[in-house]
Amino acid sequence: MERTAPDYAALVLLLPALGFLASALLGRWLPRAVVALVACGAIGVAFVAGLSVTMQMAALPAAERAQRLVLWPWIFAGDFRVSLGFLLDPLSLFMVLVVTGVGFLIHVYAVGYMHGDPGFGRFFAYMNLFVLAMLVLVLADNVLLLMVGWGGVGLCSYLLIAFWFERPEAADAGLKAFVVNAIGDVGLMLAALLLYGRIGALDYATVLSQAPQALDQRAATLVALFLLVAAVAKSAQLPLHVWLPDAMAGPTPVSALIHAATMVTAGVYLIVRLHPLFVLAPEVLALAATLGALTAFFAATLGLVQTNIKRVMAYSTVSQLGYMFLAVGLASFSAGMFHLMTHAFYKALLFLAGGAVIHALGGEEDLRKMGGLRQRLPVTYWSFLVGTIALSGVLPFSGFFSKEEILSAALAGPRANPLLGLLALATAGVTAAYIFRALLMAFHRPPDEPEHARHAHEAPPVMALPTLALVALAALGGLVQVPGVSHAVEGWLEPVFAKAHADVVPPFSPWVTALSWLVALAGLAVAWRVYAPPAKEAPRVPSGLYRLLANGYYVEALYSAVFVRPFRALARGLGERVDRGVVDATLDGIGQRLADLSRGLRWVQSGYARSYALAMLLGTVVLLWYLLWK
Repeated sequence: MERTAPDYAALVLLLPALGFLASALLGRWLPRAVVALVACGAIGVAFVAGLSVTMQMAALPAAERAQRLVLWPWIFAGDFRVSLGFLLDPLSLFMVLVVTGVGFLIHVYAVGYMHGDPGFGRFFAYMNLFVLAMLVLVLADNVLLLMVGWGGVGLCSYLLIAFWFERPEAADAGLKAFVVNAIGDVGLMLAALLLYGRIGALDYATVLSQAPQALDQRAATLVALFLLVAAVAKSAQLPLHVWLPDAMAGPTPVSALIHAATMVTAGVYLIVRLHPLFVLAPEVLALAATLGALTAFFAATLGLVQTNIKRVMAYSTVSQLGYMFLAVGLASFSAGMFHLMTHAFYKALLFLAGGAVIHALGGEEDLRKMGGLRQRLPVTYWSFLVGTIALSGVLPFSGFFSKEEILSAALAGPRANPLLGLLALATAGVTAAYIFRALLMAFHRPPDEPEHARHAHEAPPVMALPTLALVALAALGGLVQVPGVSHAVEGWLEPVFAKAHADVVPPFSPWVTALSWLVALAGLAVAWRVYAPPAKEAPRVPSGLYRLLANGYYVEALYSAVFVRPFRALARGLGERVDRGVVDATLDGIGQRLADLSRGLRWVQSGYARSYALAMLLGTVVLLWYLLWK
């Protein structure tokens, strides 16, 4: 019997759910090879199912490439009615392929990376649950179900970042990610409440069709602003970026999954999915573009001074997400999604190659203790090099094509903003500088500790093969959309934006392309000049500037001074004076009075029969006296 799109769509969700249950309930007793096969197989087959749905949809006319699958009534309480349903359209399927495709490669890699960890089964249970939550988020056909997936990826990020919870820094990082993302959860909740109050529904079809009539300018602006807060928190944009660099405390496959295929891309997806609401509030779109450009440059400069190889890539993710926010803020939604895809390829590659370096050095993550690894780790070196070139946006690697669309939109498109465009262009140069700095320090620079390089070894095949697959994607993935040649991403997503006529397709601009390419090469040249062999020492940087960058522009210090320390002091004060001084003292006092009373009355229950008989006799005498007297 021929399978239909709904059948395959059900498998996309069912398989990760079954993988999670099997790993969670049986992972402690099953052999590790079986756990790995089940967990990886669930995501791999989900990818095949998603690909099958996509191929079936591609065979339909563009206007018919959307199906809503309503499974059953979910919440029916008075007038509040929400069904459990999923939306299969070009945007959701695009995300399904990215999440399951890149997620599968990361799962396979994790089998080798986590092979000796005592929490092997628990790890893969969390990983499957993470992918499942992200799939619920992108396939949901209503805001309430999206919130379920939204909260799910937040929970899973906490569980995986704090996976090694016995390490204080990992436990703190997981808690930090959870708390900061809770701010975004509040924004999404307020937007949902406002939408329901004005429209009386939460499914996308009703909300997006009735929003132009139901929302006045003030309400539309508030809804878009609340949604932007949610997106900024989840995608780690200014000023809520502080959780993502600390998230590197988790295992490297977790970092790759968060940065490339799940979690942080959710904010970009939210804006693109609900783009008609943002089109009604152009000021909020402009704010998104401004935050994106500022974040891109801000995070890129911080990448210049990081000494931990994973934190370099963490700030790189924050910066590249800024590019995506710039694109969607300029209403170039397909350009933002194209960059989301290419970024998933090369960022996953960089994390997996970086994880191979860490694995080879027995867990060492400090760039200053690396060096001389080019000969010892040739496969890892060339993999990291491809990811580096792709991230830098050098022709013809994948990052070049998607970055060019965003720069063209900012500098030459119909909604061009030259100031933001120049900031994004400067970011391209800084990006090339910080990522080539990491490459040179890890692989080219003479090692300070030769023993590290001498005992380094290549990763096993189970880690190397997924990395090589990402090498191909990072190198060639951008060719699906080449100006004047192919427009696969733009054409595939066009039906999603057709009704609102919202997607602004940036024109091809040769001068922007040439300029950005030169800027990237300039950043590369600067890194080579400073860090290429035989350089061993860090370059001399003005101490004030270095301290500013090393301390992240003191944003965390500001948060600590304004929020963390005052609220901790308040909590301690309330704990000592109110909880102990009032609540505990009152309850303890009541308990003490009752204890005193019970001690005074315990002679009544002495346990001696003669005492009870005497009491009964006295009671009888008193009762008779009362009755006779009366």
